[in-house]
Amino acid sequence: MSDKLESYNKKRDFRKTEEPSGKEEKSGKKLRFVVQKHDASRLHYDFRIEWDGVLLSWAVPKGPSYNPKERRLAVEVEPHPVSYRDFEGTIPEKEYGGGTVMLFDEGYWEPQEEMEKNLKEGSIKMILHGERLKGKWTLVRMKAKEEEENRNWLLIKEKDELVQEQDGISQFKTSVRTGRTMEEIALEKRPAKQAKEKKLPFQEYTLQLAKLEKEVPENGEWVYELKYDGYRITAEIEGGQVRLLTRNQKDYTEKFPVVAEALKEMAGTRNMILDGEIVVLDDNGRSDFQKLQRYLKHPGGKNITYILFDLLALGEKDYRSQELLKRKKELKKLLAEEHPHLHYSEHTDGEGGEILKAACEADMEGIIGKRADSPYAGSRNGDWIKVKCEKRQEFVIGGYTSSDKRSKGISSLLLGVYEKEELVYAGRTGTGFSQKQRKELEGKFSSILRKTPPFRDAPEERSGEEIFWVTPKLIAEVRFQEWTDEHLLRQASFKGLREDKNPFDVIREKAASREASEKGKEPMKLITPDEADGQRKGTRGNKKKERESITVKGIRISSPDKDMYDGDQITKEEVARYYHLVSERMIPYVSERVLSIMRCPDGIGECFYQKHLDQIGKGLEKIEITEKDGDREDYVYIGSEEGVLSAVQMGTLEFHIWGSTVDKLEFPDMIVFDLDPAEGMKVDKVREGVRDMKKILDELSLTSFLKTSGGKGYHVVVPVNRTADWDRVRDFAKLCAQAMEERWPEKYTSNMRKEKRKGKIFIDWVRNGRSATSVAPYSLRARKGAPVSVPIFWEELDEITPNQIKLRDIEERLEKEDPWKDFFKVHQGIRGQMDE
Repeated sequence: MSDKLESYNKKRDFRKTEEPSGKEEKSGKKLRFVVQKHDASRLHYDFRIEWDGVLLSWAVPKGPSYNPKERRLAVEVEPHPVSYRDFEGTIPEKEYGGGTVMLFDEGYWEPQEEMEKNLKEGSIKMILHGERLKGKWTLVRMKAKEEEENRNWLLIKEKDELVQEQDGISQFKTSVRTGRTMEEIALEKRPAKQAKEKKLPFQEYTLQLAKLEKEVPENGEWVYELKYDGYRITAEIEGGQVRLLTRNQKDYTEKFPVVAEALKEMAGTRNMILDGEIVVLDDNGRSDFQKLQRYLKHPGGKNITYILFDLLALGEKDYRSQELLKRKKELKKLLAEEHPHLHYSEHTDGEGGEILKAACEADMEGIIGKRADSPYAGSRNGDWIKVKCEKRQEFVIGGYTSSDKRSKGISSLLLGVYEKEELVYAGRTGTGFSQKQRKELEGKFSSILRKTPPFRDAPEERSGEEIFWVTPKLIAEVRFQEWTDEHLLRQASFKGLREDKNPFDVIREKAASREASEKGKEPMKLITPDEADGQRKGTRGNKKKERESITVKGIRISSPDKDMYDGDQITKEEVARYYHLVSERMIPYVSERVLSIMRCPDGIGECFYQKHLDQIGKGLEKIEITEKDGDREDYVYIGSEEGVLSAVQMGTLEFHIWGSTVDKLEFPDMIVFDLDPAEGMKVDKVREGVRDMKKILDELSLTSFLKTSGGKGYHVVVPVNRTADWDRVRDFAKLCAQAMEERWPEKYTSNMRKEKRKGKIFIDWVRNGRSATSVAPYSLRARKGAPVSVPIFWEELDEITPNQIKLRDIEERLEKEDPWKDFFKVHQGIRGQMDE
């Protein structure tokens, strides 16, 4: 019997009560919570959160309240078993807690700070993702006399966009799972024991995504469906309740109530997970994204439709490993009867070119091709492709213009995409929106205006216009004709705002050729003989039987045979083993530092930069940071080598780090100068720039260290005492760059604009601002051949080019003395140098 549940078990006679007996359970990645309305000696609500194998529990007499001013008493009671979250029914009158119990709310929760510490200190900050309780909440222990057992807490709604003047719960009278009232539950002949109900076979999954292709494939068994213009939505139906989730896990159930109701009616008592697209159809049966935008603002109308194209789970069966056509066959059976607002996505075998032609002639967006025998892998692995009739993608809005012709309002939107950590300007659009939409956009922009441009290489004002910069939080879907040679949009037209995606996921989409996508994979070459740490499950070198996973230092690495470097036969396993091999030298520079990572889940062809992670693995930790606009966001840092490998499992190739550590976040301990040469500059000129940089630093009596960038230039890194804040460090770095520019104006520039760099080296000092990052020592680069940003001796400058050292060269490199062995032994400040 568990000590944690000893009190719970002692209070109950399980021969008389239908409550579950106490057994601890191992918690999954998502922590569950439940609120049970309990009509015992007095009516109250039991608030329970999963932690360390049990449900920590509080009795809340008046129930939770969405009004932050209403601080509700919460009396701590004994921990309950996790299985208690399924209990709904009647506890016999003479038994402990006798009375009716209703499942009032359920879902998942996230601790916002270190939980064990918060439990001891008596302040638990959390985010709830329930059906009825959502957003930020806090449990705070009340003060009590030392001799008293302190069981009284307060449950408080934190201020966010979800606060209400009312309690926000009084209107709910039925069970969140069974739809019954307290009276209906009490009148049952025997208590409802929900734990016996069948559950879904899994709770966590990722979406299967389609690769953008230029043409329809000619080889292989493919089926084709129309590409719809709407919101990608998965439907989770369990216990009679429906959840509609977007790609980034936003709950849109309340936005599409008619779809949720139709799914509930179709499913009946069955549990299932479905995949599809919610659209609004025009009079010709075509999906219309702008009509969907209008629907979200003013719900109503008969043309909202959930087009279903895949089945992930049904009852207790996981369908993801089944072939596509088998999954679709079962899905079609579910939709055999006509249901309002639900539609099965038909497919056609072969003849993809003809289907694409017909779709384009019908003014559709394009087609989706799917391998007929493919499982639902939950990745962008090429089993699904998309071929578009027109060029169309999402862009992040970084500003807008107002022209003389339009004394008030918006004349055009300034758009961008993310490259690494930077928002890159991609052009503008001044068409496609009505006057009403212009006013609505201006209203949304009013709260996110800023003084500085968010773009790298921001555009300059044209004659007769004024530019207004905004924090890049909003995403626009845009139709355009083509990309220009300057990588700007041509003939772009605004189609609507998207709220279902994360701005940091918006990158420039590139259509790959089928030839590149169909390249064969060669067996990987191991760079270390660490055979015990992840053996092949099949025969070595057997290309036909690719392994599902291996283990490196206790971290599961899935799809280890995946080629990560576009035909170089450098596999995901080799990447993982590389980082394991260099960990002793790399970890001192990356651990305890806020990260930005370059993820390439399907190899270097499609990469994206990410700062915020919803889910983190072993060795990764979260830290909440206040950003420039005042918002607080979760960032990630590495706590141990396992954290590096957990990131590799997510497809990470590059690690970029802040110049400070989390224990003293606002005071950097290193300065990085990135020498970025103009196109075509010979490496000897770049080396000359490195020497000049060192000369400036030597004159300031500052010790500096050298590393390759893995790209075109070198990085000169200066360790400093943690006594100057970000502004002072950034100003110092700028002064150093300007000193080089003033002394050798023909060779260097401190101006980041590309037109100022012609024939010169840009001394990139901008990397030293708060939230800016630089590539970490020993990080791989997501470039052909897998180059490494590696520390080198000053004496090696003339011997090693910026991208010379590759992944497979590193073992020989590690046998030599560490060029940076004294890096953290150097103690130097910059105050006196700035004054000089």
